[in-house]
Amino acid sequence: MAAGLLITGTAACGGEPEPAGSDTPTVASSTQRQQATESPDGTGTGSTTGNFDVGDPQEIATGIEVPWGLAFLPDGDALVAERDSGRILRVPAEGGDAEPVYTVPGVDAAGEGGLLGLAVRPGNTSSAMVYAYYTASDDNRIARFALDDDEPEVIFRGIAKNTYHNGGRIAFGPDGLLYAGTGDAGDTSHAQDPDSVNGKILRLTADGDPAPGNPESGSPVWSLGHRNVQGLAWDAENRLFASEFGQNELDEVNLIEPGGNYGWPQVEGRGGTGGGKFTDPLVTWPTDDASPSGVAIVGNTLYVAALRGERLWTIPLRDGATGDPVAELEGEYGRLRTVQAAPDGALWLTTSNTDGRGDVRAGDDRVLRFAPQ
Repeated sequence: MAAGLLITGTAACGGEPEPAGSDTPTVASSTQRQQATESPDGTGTGSTTGNFDVGDPQEIATGIEVPWGLAFLPDGDALVAERDSGRILRVPAEGGDAEPVYTVPGVDAAGEGGLLGLAVRPGNTSSAMVYAYYTASDDNRIARFALDDDEPEVIFRGIAKNTYHNGGRIAFGPDGLLYAGTGDAGDTSHAQDPDSVNGKILRLTADGDPAPGNPESGSPVWSLGHRNVQGLAWDAENRLFASEFGQNELDEVNLIEPGGNYGWPQVEGRGGTGGGKFTDPLVTWPTDDASPSGVAIVGNTLYVAALRGERLWTIPLRDGATGDPVAELEGEYGRLRTVQAAPDGALWLTTSNTDGRGDVRAGDDRVLRFAPQ
């Protein structure tokens, strides 16, 4: 099913949204589609699945309880976070048994909270410094640790928690800084409050301080007006794309600009009015087609893992514009949480059927690998 963008919606309730009434999205303007899908010689980019045969994955690990974060170590092995147990598992690059290597203390898992995003600081090949976003007893926070450390060091705290809308994705950007997607924690006023770190994308140093060059000096906020950001990825031009859960109407993919206001809760989907106050999304879907969590970019393709939609969306990119999304793996593996590009050029994907909202299948939850062609 093709999906589109620039649709205006309304707000209502919930953690993952209830299905909306419409399942017929519109698409970008013809100019945007041409920019995104034509090659420089005008012949087109071909398959939106990039360099992967998405119909032929390798099952690289099984039996994982509510996998959430996924990050790669310098040797190519992966770390996978279990949301509810607080454990971090090491999965060999070539596949095999997932070995527990660390348990984050103080994880308070309830609803959508728990051990969420993982990131490995780049540039150190001798030992890995791991960063984790997790829900504690009083808040969501970010900590860092080596896998042989007894206790993690909390570097950022005070992100409001709730049963729903905890955000949780973290990633190091091309600038070497740490980005974090947060949720509104069920209080929509947070998203437009510049003094709140909820409903934002944050940009931090590796020590957890507000990064130099942020829109407001001394503030960790990079962008605002978000409901629940769970996907962050950069293209070859260092442009940041983020996925966002809508409420009852529209899920989004946004191109993030420093200081940008993405409209929530005044707007779900396209803002349209307001004198340019709000930045419109690049892509929207009816919520039952997506509930987008992790995103990854390989070459000129953006991959979006969909929970409620139970599919992997592939979206062609060119010059920061998007072509028509195409659904892959629809219903084949159930709910999809995280998609990540591996150091060897492969694409990894995790399912999320043991999270209390999915239909559990034999072997769930699992990690899939798509080898580069």
